[in-house]
Amino acid sequence: MSRDKRVSEADIAAHTDVYFRRTKAVVERFGDARVTYAVFMRRPVISAPRIMLDWLQAVCAARKADVAIDLVYAEGAWVGAGEPMLYLSGSFAALVDLETILLQKLGGACVAAYNAYTMCMDLPAVAFLAMDARHCAGAEMAEMMAYAASVGSRAAQAHGAKGFIGNATDATAHFFGPGGGRGTMPHALIGYAGSTVRAAEMFHEAFPDLDLTVLVDYFGHEVSDALAVSRRFPELAAAGRLAVRLDTHGGRFLEGLDPAASYAVLEQHVPQVIRRYRSESELRMLVGTGVSAAAIWHMRDALNKAGFPAVRIVASSGFGVDKCKVMAEAKAPIDLVGTGSYLPEVWAETYATADIIEYDGAPRVKVGREFLFRKNGARRARGGNAKGGGGSTPG
Repeated sequence: MSRDKRVSEADIAAHTDVYFRRTKAVVERFGDARVTYAVFMRRPVISAPRIMLDWLQAVCAARKADVAIDLVYAEGAWVGAGEPMLYLSGSFAALVDLETILLQKLGGACVAAYNAYTMCMDLPAVAFLAMDARHCAGAEMAEMMAYAASVGSRAAQAHGAKGFIGNATDATAHFFGPGGGRGTMPHALIGYAGSTVRAAEMFHEAFPDLDLTVLVDYFGHEVSDALAVSRRFPELAAAGRLAVRLDTHGGRFLEGLDPAASYAVLEQHVPQVIRRYRSESELRMLVGTGVSAAAIWHMRDALNKAGFPAVRIVASSGFGVDKCKVMAEAKAPIDLVGTGSYLPEVWAETYATADIIEYDGAPRVKVGREFLFRKNGARRARGGNAKGGGGSTPG
């Protein structure tokens, strides 16, 4: 459920478009009507309506307004561009000033869920950790994005993917199951400790029961520091409780690599992948600076050669839809991806839209939006009618 379902009419009035408030005043003066809204998006998405529906139901309950919710696509379902995701029917006066906020709570979540689903499906054997909170514009967006990742993840898990195993903050960890946020150390701890090994020692002493994931790019000695930490904690390494996290920035190559060496690594493991790249950005993800496919293969080779095959590799830095697809093609040996890059890159794609398609039972919509009318035999994902904002909310 949503983190905060309190309803403030003053907040609604302050944050809705003024023309909706003025329309509400006109309707209240000249007589109410029962209307039906069709809500849709202009691009394919994964349905992620729960936060929006929770809010709508709370508002309608506080207003003692009846609203019928016809959820055409259940939570986690794929929705095509322009297809109505849901229909809302009720008092025009009670619904008209809610449109702005309803759409804000829907569009971004649906696109982020689509991105999360796509990433998980491209790398079905890899676990994901949502690390988006620091890239969000406040707590409300952070809640929406964590929820979206959980929806996309569950949709992918239904097809056998590992998906998201959790996220980085306690406040939104409940979307992924019991327990709190996950994570070990930022770069700042390594700077404080003065060495990668010492930071690992400090963390393990403070949290001896936790698995240990160590950032290894701080000093630019990814391979050397990964091996040093593995030798310092051989029991954890052998038990699979030690991981090294690659977060090398795009201004340099991972230790031991350059363009020629990067090509050679991929030629050894996945020789066909270099011959199939389609753009310069894909080529950079394969053999360029930062956390490339070659860098991940190079780290796996070094750990295996040194006798640490059970040490896991965590990859971060720009792992969005495109990068995950490239890593899948390169069969990169990643155990876990830490990502906030499922957040929508083009915010214009997150704009949800609502149009009224019926007034007191009479079909009517602006010219060009006739495709929103209900189709004969249109299915319902869950029960349709809800009184007083009760509604049918996806689980």
